[in-house]
Amino acid sequence: MRQFIFLTLTILVFALAGCSQTRKGMTDKVSEPAVTKVVDQNIPMNKITWMTWEEAHAANKKNPKKIFIDIYTDWCGWCKKMDKSTFVDPTIIKALNRDFYAIKLDAEMKEEITFNDAVFKWTPQGRNGTHQLAHALLDGRMSFPAFVTLDEQFNRIMTSPGYKQVPQLMKELNYASTNSYKKMNLDAYSGE
Repeated sequence: MRQFIFLTLTILVFALAGCSQTRKGMTDKVSEPAVTKVVDQNIPMNKITWMTWEEAHAANKKNPKKIFIDIYTDWCGWCKKMDKSTFVDPTIIKALNRDFYAIKLDAEMKEEITFNDAVFKWTPQGRNGTHQLAHALLDGRMSFPAFVTLDEQFNRIMTSPGYKQVPQLMKELNYASTNSYKKMNLDAYSGE
């Protein structure tokens, strides 16, 4: 019964995300020490400007961009490897800062996130519990790292699980930023 209610809530939230013209505040506390806050248009290009849900939502109202979500856990070795390799590459930094609002989402965080009038919470499940929004964004396929790309209206473009090297992630970022997802699937996309 609880799974049925959660599934119904998940479907409702994504349906509302596609239909709603107004977005209420979204909150997410990122415990990453390397989070850079966006204060003005002078976005630093030497590291990714990771935002909270609330910051991305507010920025998207002023200047719509696609959303890139890095869903991770503190215990995930591959997540840490991406932070030290792929996410410090200048081409990745430039693409994310230019074309996306980048969000880090801890899949086990305990803070609530309000999104489209729905409140997503931490639930005791698995090893350390699961955040309902991470579960919904990943359709319950909880493996890490995982990346979700949303369009400017917060509709899902794609979900991409697993560690990514620079060429692989650049292909996915270009696929989303050039709107190629509207014409072909990722496998058919050349990445140029």
